[in-house]
Amino acid sequence: MTSLRAYFFNWIVRRQVRPKIARAGGDLAAIRRVMNQASFPDQPGIVFRDGSVGGIPGEWAERPDAAPDAPRLLYLHGGGFIACSPRTHRPFTGGFAARGFRVFCPDYRLAPEHPFPAALDDAAACWSAFAAGGPAGIAGDSAGGNLTLALMLRARRDGLPQPQAAVLFSPSTDMLGRGESMRTNARRDAMFEPTKLQHLVDLYLAGHDPTDPLASPIEGDPTGLPPLLFHVGEREVLRDDSVRFAEKARAAGVDATVKTWPVVPHVWQLASSFLPEGRRSLSEAAAFLKTHARVPEAVR
Repeated sequence: MTSLRAYFFNWIVRRQVRPKIARAGGDLAAIRRVMNQASFPDQPGIVFRDGSVGGIPGEWAERPDAAPDAPRLLYLHGGGFIACSPRTHRPFTGGFAARGFRVFCPDYRLAPEHPFPAALDDAAACWSAFAAGGPAGIAGDSAGGNLTLALMLRARRDGLPQPQAAVLFSPSTDMLGRGESMRTNARRDAMFEPTKLQHLVDLYLAGHDPTDPLASPIEGDPTGLPPLLFHVGEREVLRDDSVRFAEKARAAGVDATVKTWPVVPHVWQLASSFLPEGRRSLSEAAAFLKTHARVPEAVR
């Protein structure tokens, strides 16, 4: 059952966030102010500390009593490729840390100062070093979800280890915006208009071919990817980016699951401190990752 808080939060985002993004137009500084202004409480009992993995700066999130063998997670934050940071996405990293993970979130380079493939290059350098420390999961939201899928395609190409499993929160998978929800949810989405998303795509790609699978993962071959879990809002313009990728992955023999959530806006997990659906999403994602992090009895 959808909570009353979900309806309220959706209304707040529609009234407070979407108009600001619309008014910003092509003003990069204004768009960044809107995206960076989100401020939610840090997860209680979690230590956040600066760090670096593979030469890429970022932030660790973990419980002070985290066991040395706690499951490890690389988290790629969203922000339209042009904004946000590990700090803005502590509700995600802290939420996973509270559920038993040791989490690293890289502070990858942002467009347009550093267009494609800079963010992916940083993610790949970070993952190469992170994976060298042992098996791990990976997750990301929105633009970070795009980078998560692109990173797995690149890892396969470059012979790097695949994660044990991956969680995608409302990822962007198609830079050409061909999902039907781009049209049917254009008025229903509480945060984005399709034209505003296209502006962010243009800033990120800077003329690069949008059909490159490392830019639009929907164009890639998902064969051999690890188990995937998608969480996306039923009203989002990006809904079908998840649905279409999961369908393609299943056709290629990949274990891929999509859960669509009613009412909630884009990346509602940021509000998990007061939104029950945010907490449930993070808990289900953590359980999924832990299931696939378990070592089979036969090889113990």
